[in-house]
Amino acid sequence: MKKRLSGKRIIITGAVNNIGKAAVQAFIEEGAKVVIGDIDVERGESVAAEFGPNVLFIPVDVTLEHSVAGFIETGVAWLGGLDVLAQNAGLMASGRITEMDSEQFDKLFAVNVRGLFFGAKYAVPHLRKSGRGSIINTASLAGKRGRPGLTIYSASKGAVIAFGTTLALELAVDNIRVNTICPGWVDTAFNDPIVDLMGGRAEQEATVAASVPLGRQGQPAEIAPLFVFLASDESSYVNAQALLADGGAFNS
Repeated sequence: MKKRLSGKRIIITGAVNNIGKAAVQAFIEEGAKVVIGDIDVERGESVAAEFGPNVLFIPVDVTLEHSVAGFIETGVAWLGGLDVLAQNAGLMASGRITEMDSEQFDKLFAVNVRGLFFGAKYAVPHLRKSGRGSIINTASLAGKRGRPGLTIYSASKGAVIAFGTTLALELAVDNIRVNTICPGWVDTAFNDPIVDLMGGRAEQEATVAASVPLGRQGQPAEIAPLFVFLASDESSYVNAQALLADGGAFNS
């Protein structure tokens, strides 16, 4: 049986932990060839070795334009072209607005937003050569509805959503789709800053139980299928969307 992503050439950032690693595993299981990028070299090389010969790790700092440019060019050369760009690199920070400083603000926007600009800028010419393409960005439920202590993070993820929906309109003429995945509570270490602000794991779990209709956090493996769907031809008419995977929290 042909796998859903057979022949697909994919580049993904933020791919060595949590949701990103789960997405890589799903891509490989569905037949794709994948380049993974991350700032954590040791972890990146370990993940590439774990998943085998159809995965290549290339170090990248998404906040630096020259790093992203080199990452994309090297990755495309190894893949022999490009069909999908998944931009999952992200940073979380929490704190009351009076406790945050400009350095934290700049770092959040550099990783969560500026990195998407660099990735798209250098990947789009290669996606055009393929005659079609899919860009998948990762935002958050926080980009649609925030909570106290997440003002700057929520602003950055709201920018991710706006970036993706607008870029989709720009690139539709090139048959390149752009969509955004917005996870809610997912049980990963990525959320540790907000868990600490809330007072610990017990307080967080009580909040989740009260505010998420399904009554629990998601798991990375429950988010990964969205990446596969948006990378596949099954989503050929899905464009300019911000897709929630939040257990129903947004509508509760």
